[in-house]
Amino acid sequence: MRSWRPLAAAAALLAYALGAYLLMVHAPAHPWSVAVLVGPLLGAAALDALRRRHRPMLAGCAAATLALALLVAHGGVPDLQRLYVLQHAGVHLALAGTFAATLRPGRTPLVTRLAQRVHLHFTAAMAAYTRRLTAAWVVYFVAMVGVSVTLYACAPWRWWSLFGNLLTPLAAAAFFVVEYGWRCRRHPEFERASLGAAWQAWRARPPSGAVR
Repeated sequence: MRSWRPLAAAAALLAYALGAYLLMVHAPAHPWSVAVLVGPLLGAAALDALRRRHRPMLAGCAAATLALALLVAHGGVPDLQRLYVLQHAGVHLALAGTFAATLRPGRTPLVTRLAQRVHLHFTAAMAAYTRRLTAAWVVYFVAMVGVSVTLYACAPWRWWSLFGNLLTPLAAAAFFVVEYGWRCRRHPEFERASLGAAWQAWRARPPSGAVR
């Protein structure tokens, strides 16, 4: 198992978050800041769509890249701060919607589906736990949107930038760590899976909208 890949991805995400924070604080109105901040996300989404041969997502990435290029060529947008907040909220709302859609009757919760790929012996208790965990992620994503909007409306921009770029990935990592500790304490009987196996399960997920 190539366990270095999740670590490399985490390091790249941290570097991106730090760079985004510095750009938002020191050059928030520069047109190229938008390209630097949004470009890597579009690139990652396009590579993932290409790997899974998901043509609608590829088309969406191409359209978004064209729109981004036009924005930069025309000097950006009047209120870049609002654009950053909308991006942050939009990503978390999309994740919340993706997870929530799999909780509907007749669907397999997203965390359950990923866990089934990892564990050789998947029990009914694990199915119930992963369903609750999927719902917990929905609550988490919605809460992040609430905090983001509140900070933008009530606090200095530097505070929001710190939250949006540095604290957001740290909060997600903390969620994973706390959940893992809780699971080990509450359900010691559950089969353990490595970080590399979980990463491979996530990469092997079906395209958006295909989760059952």
